Amino acid sequence: MFTDKNKYYYKTLFDENDIRRAIARISHEIIESNEGTKNLILLGIKTRGQHIAKRISEAISSYENTTLNYYPFDTKFFRDDIKTSNKIKSLNIEISVQDKNLVLIDDVLFTGRTIRASLEAIFTLGRPNNIKLAALIDRGHREVTIRPDFVGKNIPTSNNEHVKVSMKEIDGVDKIELYKEETHINE
Repeated sequence: MFTDKNKYYYKTLFDENDIRRAIARISHEIIESNEGTKNLILLGIKTRGQHIAKRISEAISSYENTTLNYYPFDTKFFRDDIKTSNKIKSLNIEISVQDKNLVLIDDVLFTGRTIRASLEAIFTLGRPNNIKLAALIDRGHREVTIRPDFVGKNIPTSNNEHVKVSMKEIDGVDKIELYKEETHINE
């Protein structure tokens, strides 16, 4: 049931435990896919993707009894709707991706434009062995042919729905909500 909240109706899709379980599952899938942690680099797309990447890094480090670093990755200057003259400096990341196995991590996969920008940014840094994508939520509606390798949950949405991910690190609570505009609710 959707609940009224400031001209929108919403329902909670994931609570704190659901998010914890999804991150654990994605972490195990990444380990299995990579056959361990050798040459593995996690890139968390700012803002909430970097916090998800940190949690995945901690989980994998715990499971594999190793230390796996993650790196915040800001690709906004590589988007096709933002113009800038100095894209390399805007990455602000000091790692080599050459011949590495990368996992891009984001909170919600929607049109694919952020991932497209991320791929462009990565290739300015070098040529990785492979790049995989993890998303906590896949809501569909691609404009670019992008498919995640690891997904917390597929949530088919309409264009008048919005997925909001809240993370303790930023919002003080872990939850995922689906919002619908009030004018589109069928009674």
